[in-house]
Amino acid sequence: MTEHLTDYIPELALPRVRKLLEHDHLVVKIKKERKTRHGDYLALPNGRHQITINSNLNHYRFLITLLHEIAHFEAYQNYGRFIKPHGKEWKHTFQRIMLPFLNPEIFPDELLPLLAKHFKNPKATSDTDTALALALKKFDEPNNKTYIFEIPLGRHFRIYNGKIFKMGKKRVKRYECIEIKSGRIYLFNPNAEVELLNN
Repeated sequence: MTEHLTDYIPELALPRVRKLLEHDHLVVKIKKERKTRHGDYLALPNGRHQITINSNLNHYRFLITLLHEIAHFEAYQNYGRFIKPHGKEWKHTFQRIMLPFLNPEIFPDELLPLLAKHFKNPKATSDTDTALALALKKFDEPNNKTYIFEIPLGRHFRIYNGKIFKMGKKRVKRYECIEIKSGRIYLFNPNAEVELLNN
């Protein structure tokens, strides 16, 4: 069941992950990159449960995402299907599942304090935790992308779907950017990766 995960998560995390996945009706599938999510959980009509995770995630991001989705499965099993997807039941379940993994045998020392802080109140996605998201991205394969927070005011950039934006001012946490074609304003997280254009 977990053999296909050996290339995707830290080796010393495998025994604990195997125990978490000891359910006859739970399957984990590894998918090609999806731009809008790292993974998801689905209760299927036939009574089975499915978790999908993007194949392009680094080992640490993959493990966090996998545990995030296992927490959805366990919260569904323990509290029923009418709970909020990222409500208190899921948060408590995710915290309980994650705790044994928060050690230097599994995560690098530089990530541990950021993870400990994040898991005091886990969010729907770790991408909204800018410090943690940036630290995790250091373990990704190198690419030619630029973070939003690095882009000068007024410069143009392109996102994954080809849309082009003009960099605007920072609000409290996110950046206000104008889509060139429509003139509409969109908000971007500081750690969003985009392609800087020459304009």
